[in-house]
Amino acid sequence: MAAAATATPLSLPIIDLSSPDRISTANSIRQACIEHGFFYIVNHGLDNEFVREVFDHSAKFFSLPLQHKMNLARKEYRGYSPLYAEKLDPTSLSKGDPKESYYVGPLADTASLNQWPSEELLPNWRPTMESLYWKELGAGKELLSLIALSLNLDEDYFEKIGAIRKPSAFLRLLHYPGEMGSGEEICGASAHSDYGMITLLVTDGVPGLQICKDKFKQPQVWEDVAHVEGALIVNIGDLMERWTNCIYRSTLHRVMPTGKERYSVAFFLDPPSECLVECFESCCSESSPPRFPPIRSGDYLNERFRLTYGSERDLKCSSS
Repeated sequence: MAAAATATPLSLPIIDLSSPDRISTANSIRQACIEHGFFYIVNHGLDNEFVREVFDHSAKFFSLPLQHKMNLARKEYRGYSPLYAEKLDPTSLSKGDPKESYYVGPLADTASLNQWPSEELLPNWRPTMESLYWKELGAGKELLSLIALSLNLDEDYFEKIGAIRKPSAFLRLLHYPGEMGSGEEICGASAHSDYGMITLLVTDGVPGLQICKDKFKQPQVWEDVAHVEGALIVNIGDLMERWTNCIYRSTLHRVMPTGKERYSVAFFLDPPSECLVECFESCCSESSPPRFPPIRSGDYLNERFRLTYGSERDLKCSSS
C-alpha cells in the first residue's frame, strides 16, 4: 500500500508527571489517549545529559564490526537484531525493516537471560543501560497510575490486577542507518501498532516518526511527530486498547527515512505473561459491551512476535 508522499505536522499534548494536580493531569492524558494515542511527558527522571550519554553508548555499540554484534545475536528476545531481521508489518512485501536493534529484558530475571557487551569492549555500557531501564520503569509506573485515574479507576489499579508487580518490561536500542536513502516505498520501521501496554520513546532529535490516527481509514493520513527537547514520547499499545474497549487508541505509526542516521530508545512496559487482559468495568456498559474476549498477555504478545519474526519459534514474554 503506497504511503502518503508527505505528512502534516502534529501538535501533541505535553504531560507533566510532576504536576501536583493529578486529576487535571489524568484528564489531559485521557483526552490525549482518546484523540491521538500519543503524547509527550516531561519531568520523567531522565535529564538531558544522561540521555546524551545513553545515545553516545548506543552509537558506540552499533558502530562495532558486525561480527562483534552478532556474537550477541538475539536469544530469548534479548541481544542484537541486525538489519532486515524484523518486519513490523507482516503484510509488507519488503524483506524486512532497514534498522538494527538491541534488546534488554527484565533486570529482575533470576535466569540472567540478558546479553551484554564486555566491559573491555564497551566500558560502562551495561551500567548505563541498566540505569536507563530503572529510570524508565519508574516513569512508566508513575504514568500508569495517572492512566488508571484517567479511566476512573484507583491509582494502584494496574498493581491490583497484577500488571506491574513483575512486568515484562523491555528496553530496545534502535539504529536507522542514514545511507538507506528516502522514498515512500521504504520505511525504517514499517507501519504498526505496539503490542503491549505503553511505550516510552527517547529520540535523538532526527525526524522520521509519523502516526496515522485512523488506522482503518483509506487512504491513510500520516502526521509527523516532532522532537521536543527534554520530553519522552508515549504511546498506547494494543493491550491497553483491549483493556479500555477501544476508548484509548493503539495508534498506527512508522519511521520514515530522512537520509540522516537516527537513534532512538523504546521502553516497552507490558504485563507479565500470566496477566489476564479483559475489558475494564469503567470502559463497558450494556450499550457498549466488551469488544474483545479475555486473553492472557503472554498468549497475545507471543502471537504478535511470531508474526513479526516469521517462522522463528515463539519468543518468551514472561518476566519469570
